[in-house]
Amino acid sequence: MSGQAHTKPARLTVAGVGLIGGSFAVAARAAKIAGEVVGFGRSAQSLETARARGLVDRVTRDAREAAAADVILLAAPLAACAGIAAALAPHARSGTVLTDVGSVKAAPLAQLEAAWARVGPVVGAHPIAGAETAGPAAARADLFRGRVCILTPTPTTDAGALAFVRGLWEAVGARVEEMPATVHDELLARVSHLPHLVAWALVGAAGRARAAGRDPLDYAGSGFRDTTRIAASPATLWAEILLANRTPLARGLSELRAELAELERLVAAGDAGALAQALEAARALRLRLEER
Repeated sequence: MSGQAHTKPARLTVAGVGLIGGSFAVAARAAKIAGEVVGFGRSAQSLETARARGLVDRVTRDAREAAAADVILLAAPLAACAGIAAALAPHARSGTVLTDVGSVKAAPLAQLEAAWARVGPVVGAHPIAGAETAGPAAARADLFRGRVCILTPTPTTDAGALAFVRGLWEAVGARVEEMPATVHDELLARVSHLPHLVAWALVGAAGRARAAGRDPLDYAGSGFRDTTRIAASPATLWAEILLANRTPLARGLSELRAELAELERLVAAGDAGALAQALEAARALRLRLEER
């Protein structure tokens, strides 16, 4: 299969049938991009929910059965993916394509390549889509429609497998881009990992403060709720993500501190004109984001 275009897979295994994996599975079934879509995981309850909702054709908790596929998508928590790959590798057929959906690529992708080295190609992928809700009950077929999915080929990535995985994501409606894993991690540190950390910091700061004995959260309006929406994301999952991308995240935090320090200086100086100018510059960037 190496270096060649892949045909429609007879079987696609999705390891982890939560929001992302379950959504990919049901989108894959709707697009008929595989003969059979199999859900694999440890939680019998999650697997049963995925089966009952029709996200997959069938489910299994058996590694040997799950590994009997043409392509395997790892959609488990980031820290678990390398272990799952290692558990499936002894049972996988030669040439089976392994891909993932992790939001940190450089180090995790190297681990996947090492675990799958004797099996077949590995293609790193990250669909930029999601929600605060988790689990197969939240999965939906249109989650990736119109969203960017980043592929992160390495110097050893098989060209045929890369084109194959691109085709899978395009079939479920994603717009696919390619970039080095290190570039991906720097970008996502600023627009995903840092905002999550800031949202938790805002909630923590407001929740621990008191004004005349009153809890500020009792008076939070839509602005605060919108700004901190992602602080409702699963904490354990995100702790793993933040630590996996700690070096780019540290650079992002330094940049944020510099921005906050400048705004703090302008507020302390009472300089309304300069403060408005700084806010307008940021506002213009935000409006550009809406245009995109």
